[in-house]
Amino acid sequence: MTQPPADATVLALDLGGTQVRAALVRADGTRLGRAAAPTPAADGPAAVVAACIATLQLARENAAREDAAAVSRLVGIGISAPGPLNPWTGIAVEPANLGPRFPGTDLAGPIGAALGLPVFLEHDTKVAILGERAFGAGSGIDDLMYLTISTGFGAAALSGGHLLTGPDDTALELGHVPISLDGPRCTCGGTGHLEAHASGWALAAAGATAATSGASPWLANWKSTHAGEVISAKTVAEAAAAGDATADDILERALLAVGRAVAGYVNTFNPVRIIIGGSLAEAHWDRLAKRIGHEIGENAFKVPGRRVSITPAQLGGDVSLAGCHPVVVGRLGNPVWERAVAANKAAK
Repeated sequence: MTQPPADATVLALDLGGTQVRAALVRADGTRLGRAAAPTPAADGPAAVVAACIATLQLARENAAREDAAAVSRLVGIGISAPGPLNPWTGIAVEPANLGPRFPGTDLAGPIGAALGLPVFLEHDTKVAILGERAFGAGSGIDDLMYLTISTGFGAAALSGGHLLTGPDDTALELGHVPISLDGPRCTCGGTGHLEAHASGWALAAAGATAATSGASPWLANWKSTHAGEVISAKTVAEAAAAGDATADDILERALLAVGRAVAGYVNTFNPVRIIIGGSLAEAHWDRLAKRIGHEIGENAFKVPGRRVSITPAQLGGDVSLAGCHPVVVGRLGNPVWERAVAANKAAK
């Protein structure tokens, strides 16, 4: 299989726990033909795969009305999905938020057969870093990190232009690196993980505890006047902005955890740039960036600390759609990738 031409386009699919989104992505990263549908996770794997196929078909039809020539240059399909997954076989190994029956589901096979195009599946954070490198804040940088801080904490890294994956594509689970000896329990079952200190669900859990104990008067009052509603990270931020000291301390400790961890990443990976996205990071960017800069100055080695820059993500919610383009064109007809696929299949 030959490598794709410079003007190749791809169909992109962003498979999430609540929504399936698709678009056609041009070589310059622009997206057209957008389509979306709810993710029918409760109906089982077959229903989810069918929703993916239908959404991709609709995106292709929409794109044909907007730019028929772009559709004629389609070379493949990229799928961004939660992991763990196997990108070499196209199988979802144990993805989060897609239902208890989804582990082991073949995504690439049926989608490729239905659309008549080769399919490349990859972990959403790895797709994101490739998107930011191709079209966003990481343009032209070969030693790059991408962090996303929202409900959870995700990460990906490039070294010398190559993704760090590990043999199982599970490398860079940096949200599940322990940063404290006796910290809170993580949703994965571990103790003291970064995600248990600095994520949307962690802030919400700490805020709920502070409300119940009365340590946060603002949150306690909010709880008493919002029966049936759940405290979220946004609620904690509102309490902090209103001057509640406990809520502000919860937020500050989360940002401190991120800053301290990022200083460690600078020493470990020696990136030229770290791109940070996600709703939690966006909501507190100025405060977060200041904290990270301070922690790098205090805890990183001087040479990598001076080199690295910290910048917000540029592609927002479209990062996984845009990132599918470099996933497909970087792997289609690539002999290194094809050898890895063959070796992975032979090992099973």
